[in-house]
Amino acid sequence: MRRELLLMRHGKSDWSVAADDFHRPLKERGKRGAQRMGAWLAQEALVPDAILSSPALRARATAEKCVKSMGLGVDMIELKPALYCEDEAPLLKTVRACPDSVQRLMIIGHNPALEDALVWLTGKRPRPPKETKLLPTAAVVKLTFEGRWEDLRSGQMSLELIQRVRALPDGFPWPFPAGEERRERPAYYYRQSAVLPCRLQGEGDDAQWEVLLIGSSSNRHWSLPKGIVEPGMSPIESALKEAREEAGIEAEALDHAALEFSYEKWGAPVAASLHAVRVVHEQEESEREEPHRSRRWVAAEVVPSLLKNHEMGHAAMALLARLEQSRQAT
Repeated sequence: MRRELLLMRHGKSDWSVAADDFHRPLKERGKRGAQRMGAWLAQEALVPDAILSSPALRARATAEKCVKSMGLGVDMIELKPALYCEDEAPLLKTVRACPDSVQRLMIIGHNPALEDALVWLTGKRPRPPKETKLLPTAAVVKLTFEGRWEDLRSGQMSLELIQRVRALPDGFPWPFPAGEERRERPAYYYRQSAVLPCRLQGEGDDAQWEVLLIGSSSNRHWSLPKGIVEPGMSPIESALKEAREEAGIEAEALDHAALEFSYEKWGAPVAASLHAVRVVHEQEESEREEPHRSRRWVAAEVVPSLLKNHEMGHAAMALLARLEQSRQAT
């Protein structure tokens, strides 16, 4: 069987952050590079069957950004401590251990191990273009051979291509994966979901709806928990995840259809859905993932005046009206 091996170097890391080598994060440029490479792999029909990554933060983040830009969920990434290495031996051992059911394998790791593995696998050192490293950050190598992974030997693989980020067009294709329009962010960024965290205060006919608002990341205005619908997750699953991370709440979805709205962001329309949820637990400030965000319970009727996103405010009022109609009907 024909096998394909994709070797990817992690994206550009941020040396300005005071962190040890293992915990060094990606720069913004590194994040975009990983995303652009993921979108390109999807366009070229080079989506892997299995993805193995070094557990170092910059490699793991590269894997996640790249995978999501392919339209895949991050659960397909397997972290391999052996890939956090400087020489090729642990990397090659990891490749040989790959199951025969995998036809296209992707490895995300570090130099010099990747370049040394490339030389060993092909039996020669490719000559890079002038003023360019052999494997700059976020570059992908495609190698092929016939046989079983466990039988792989030096010089057995053929080098098909080396794709470098700087050779890719700016922006991301829309519609995904091969649309002619180019946008500022990967296609999945333009589908978002939010939650309307609710509770009833009072009893009987006097009960009133209240909504939990949260501060924006800068705490300059009020918002609702909202985020990108992550590939591999449904809109409500993604929204409940944002509720935990941004608001520090556990919630359950109420049995009402989501309301759709749209607004402009990243240079294009973003389609969003708003889901009504009942708050069942509020974490203490010390437990919250984002404790810098303020939280505030407010009466339902003042929600539109407090939300900066007017489209979200209109959707919130319409959804609250549905909730009240349903309550009155029962």
